[in-house]
Amino acid sequence: MNKILSKNNKVIAIVGATASGKTAYSIELAKKINGEIISADSRLVYKGFDIGTAKPTIDEQQGIPHYMIDIVEPEFEYSAALYKNEAIKLINQIIAKGKTPIIVGGTGLYIDILLKNYELPKIKPDRDLRNKLYKLDTEKLAEILYNLDKNATDIVDIHDRKKVIRSIEILKVTGKSLAESRSKNSSQYEVEWIGKNFDRKILYERIEKRVDLMIEAGLIDETKYLLNKHGRIPNLINTIGYREIISYLDGISTLEEAVANLKQNTRNYAKRQLTWFRKNEAIKWDIFPEKLRK
Repeated sequence: MNKILSKNNKVIAIVGATASGKTAYSIELAKKINGEIISADSRLVYKGFDIGTAKPTIDEQQGIPHYMIDIVEPEFEYSAALYKNEAIKLINQIIAKGKTPIIVGGTGLYIDILLKNYELPKIKPDRDLRNKLYKLDTEKLAEILYNLDKNATDIVDIHDRKKVIRSIEILKVTGKSLAESRSKNSSQYEVEWIGKNFDRKILYERIEKRVDLMIEAGLIDETKYLLNKHGRIPNLINTIGYREIISYLDGISTLEEAVANLKQNTRNYAKRQLTWFRKNEAIKWDIFPEKLRK
């Protein structure tokens, strides 16, 4: 018999592509329904990754409690499993206060492992395989990933070498696709799924405007600061926003080229996000929760 969920298990998930207005929407929603926000963004967990990740400032948070932001240094290898464990505790704490947890973000794996209760394959790192793969260029790694799982390149950023190598590692050990290798259990929450999106042309315009604002806000100086403080750690050089500016700082590209690449890479990331979320038929795209209609 399926577990009957009470209203005390209610969680709202606000998902969608980058620059689709999730943050602003979630804050207004939290004000109306007495909610608190748990970020589901794999880069917002890192301290100092501010402008490059469009991290909401204290002023932008408007007094609404936000969690899972600025919790570890960038050297730390944060994982989906760690996220799930911490986020579950936060959800239960928020519910215990009589408030509604609102999960907000664009990292599909984090959201699904939490709210769909996925279990990731427990596979130990293969150091020999990793050492061999790290010697290959990005194009070759993407080719290997595609040959092992033709759908993997739709959800894995091929420029994020760490994620690509880990995905190849999982595929080789399990012999299954990435989707098949994740087991799914019953969710312990009653989830209302809300998707934020725009027409593609408008979304791309919003992305381009966001990138321009990042440059104006000091993305170049922030990148210099992070490089000086942390060095060329994987979490920095593999993050969209910083890796393009690093290319400019290294003299590999002009600033104009770096900005153009950042806009293109962000558009590609948005496509991958939407590909992931569109598989979830429970998402109501651009539909307000019932409580907001009253």
